[in-house]
Amino acid sequence: MARLLQAARELITDAGPGVALDEIARHAGVGNATLYRHFPTRADLLVAVYSDEIADLCRDGAELAKAEQPLDALFTWLEKFIVHLATKRPLALAATEEPSNRRTPLFEEWHTSITTAADVLVDRARAALRPDITTTDVLTLATGVALAVGADADHTHRLVTLFRTGLASREAAADERSAQPDP
Repeated sequence: MARLLQAARELITDAGPGVALDEIARHAGVGNATLYRHFPTRADLLVAVYSDEIADLCRDGAELAKAEQPLDALFTWLEKFIVHLATKRPLALAATEEPSNRRTPLFEEWHTSITTAADVLVDRARAALRPDITTTDVLTLATGVALAVGADADHTHRLVTLFRTGLASREAAADERSAQPDP
């Protein structure tokens, strides 16, 4: 099953969630029957792949929550979140949209997992943030960045740097500006 998930992850990254299931089976080196035994429908496979993506993102958040510099940890994770959202959004939508265009309970579960990971990082960085900043604010702004720039790493980094300055407390922002080299 791990080979199928890895093959699906690679091909979905390259070709999108509509990639042929037969191609995934071939790429994994298994027959179609094996694929369908583990994943009876395309939706089952997409859900499994995206669930792994969410688990990886949340695991990264948990690791970063142990870092010595909580503000750096928060913004490192936010860059990962933005890249995740920009690159995995089609997969998430393919795995969770119902015909009525309402998100499934699974989508809500994933959203809760991401929010929980972000809550821990925001809470740890609280002393360096403006006092009125909420996790919802942070995730909403990060989502806006992801939707605006897509997967462009350089542009993402620039916007996250601007984003960081805007969220930081006045003291932290002054410290950040004084630590930057003069042009």
